[in-house]
Amino acid sequence: MITTSIFPGRYVQGAHALKQLGEEAKRLGQSPLVLIDPFVLSSMKDEITEPLAKLTPILEKFDGECSQDEIDRLLKIATEEKVDLIIGIGGGKAMDTAKAVAHAFACPVIIVPTIASTDAPCSALSVVYTPDGQFERYEILPNNPETVLVDTQLIAKAPVRFLVAGMGDALATWFEAESCRIRRAANMTGRLGTMTAYALAELCYKTLMDYGRIAATACAQGVITPALEHVVEANTLLSGLGFESGGLAACHAIHNGLTTQHETHAYWHGEKVAIGVLAGLFLTDQPSARIDEVFDFCLDVGLPVTLADIGLDTVTEEQLYQIAEAACAPGETIHNEPHEISPERVVWALKAADAEGRRRKPLHARTEGPHIMVAE
Repeated sequence: MITTSIFPGRYVQGAHALKQLGEEAKRLGQSPLVLIDPFVLSSMKDEITEPLAKLTPILEKFDGECSQDEIDRLLKIATEEKVDLIIGIGGGKAMDTAKAVAHAFACPVIIVPTIASTDAPCSALSVVYTPDGQFERYEILPNNPETVLVDTQLIAKAPVRFLVAGMGDALATWFEAESCRIRRAANMTGRLGTMTAYALAELCYKTLMDYGRIAATACAQGVITPALEHVVEANTLLSGLGFESGGLAACHAIHNGLTTQHETHAYWHGEKVAIGVLAGLFLTDQPSARIDEVFDFCLDVGLPVTLADIGLDTVTEEQLYQIAEAACAPGETIHNEPHEISPERVVWALKAADAEGRRRKPLHARTEGPHIMVAE
């Protein structure tokens, strides 16, 4: 039996950590191509260029989609400019694109997330979409990022919806890793996970339950607290290590199925993963106490609990089967579940989760109201 876990080379987190970017970059190269989300470039250009003053950076605006077209465009720039380092700054798709370009160009990469909305930063994986936003493939990379640098001051300044979406993504980590552990299914390396990976996945879930609500409160106020630091680490490091070295299963496969519907494209990855988690509770026969815990958490922090919450308020039976068939496609991670899997069962689970969410939402609103209101 061979078990394998993989990790980023270095993880740096804390308030004002962006000031360390130059020091971290100098360890790896002198001429970085810096891929930046448009909003970050327009609002933080000085904060980015100042720590890189002793290097010769080339700043390039990300076009918004991690597609093969965008990867090829940036690879051409990297080749022409003879860069020796890629730095990706922004959200999950910008980071995934930076990782893919660095792999194709055979140079190191530094990842600087400006929001804690996914577990993408630490992984040796890029999720590639079509130019119009449909899931296309997982690009498995040979190495994790050399450095992941997380400035929690930036995270706290971002709208709370991003942090909450990251919790939705992280919420799947333990459920999927546990399914892989029971099934003895492969993680993202193609081998069994280690006990370290499964333990980190469980710690991710416990951290969300313990600190998620008060971390969302802190983020809504734009302040940094220990709870916020804990949840940023859970969203970014623990979830990244847990999914990659523990494994994926139903939650992310259902997310991938949901992307087949254009109505969902306005919603964040973690928001759709949260629906995958809720459907997975019914698909995998979780006990009622766990169902209560997860639904209560989602309602408290403002994660979606119904299909209408991700744009599918008038979803048809045909659409549900399109989602389910994509989720159950050959090679999809849903087949890592130690349960009977079929498109019909996924449709049943989606309907059950949606009905339960619709039942609970008015009850929650009458009793205490959502802990954090997340605007669409």
